[in-house]
Amino acid sequence: MSIEKFSVEKVLSIHRWTPTLFSFTLTRPAHFKFSAGQFARIGLKVKDDLVVRAYSIVSSPFDETLEFFSIVVPDGAFTSNLQHLKIDDELYLEKIPYGFLTLARYQLPLPQDLWLLATGTGLAPFISMLQDFSTWENYQHIYLVYSVRSAAELAYVEKIQEIAANFGEGHRDFKFIPVVTRDPHAALHERLPVLIENGELEKAANHMLNPASSHVMLCGNPQMVEDTKEALKRRGLSMNRRGEGNIAVENYW
Repeated sequence: MSIEKFSVEKVLSIHRWTPTLFSFTLTRPAHFKFSAGQFARIGLKVKDDLVVRAYSIVSSPFDETLEFFSIVVPDGAFTSNLQHLKIDDELYLEKIPYGFLTLARYQLPLPQDLWLLATGTGLAPFISMLQDFSTWENYQHIYLVYSVRSAAELAYVEKIQEIAANFGEGHRDFKFIPVVTRDPHAALHERLPVLIENGELEKAANHMLNPASSHVMLCGNPQMVEDTKEALKRRGLSMNRRGEGNIAVENYW
């Protein structure tokens, strides 16, 4: 892979949520423009080889820095090294963003209710979208659903609350719906496809999934994405193709 495709950026901050989940920020070059929901390709030198992985961007398109959310993969060529990041370390950033998990892809149905369904680090692009005023202007109802295994893995909760206060002031219907799958005492603890099948997700949102009005975005574990996609199809929702349809997923796995 040509090194000329990348700029060298500096690590500005690191936040460790759990032993296996962390966020980090990088300097943002002036040329790097992106839409909320897109991902970047980040490179790390490992034994003189440049190892590159895709990371959805947490930051708003208007932020001066770039933030990313990562999980540590045991023995992974990339994250097993990335987890030892320190401030002022250097990483490689490909000069152009990628991805089509953006709200611009929706033409029909027209924007009414937006469902953002994430597991793990799949939360990242949705945090970016919720820091864009156009998201709040275009949708009457917004539901952010975040599924994790344990309550300790519920990252960015304070950030979500701040976003709702700053961007959603006066917005009539925003709900953050956490799901904790390994806590039987949590209000919601089943997998997302099960919560769709049994109606518990709609009950928590106090709103129905509707083929005529719902835009549903999925990001996270590939098995979750596949199973949830099929559960939504059984409810009459369709994949978004050429601007039409309800369900959008990212394809960088």
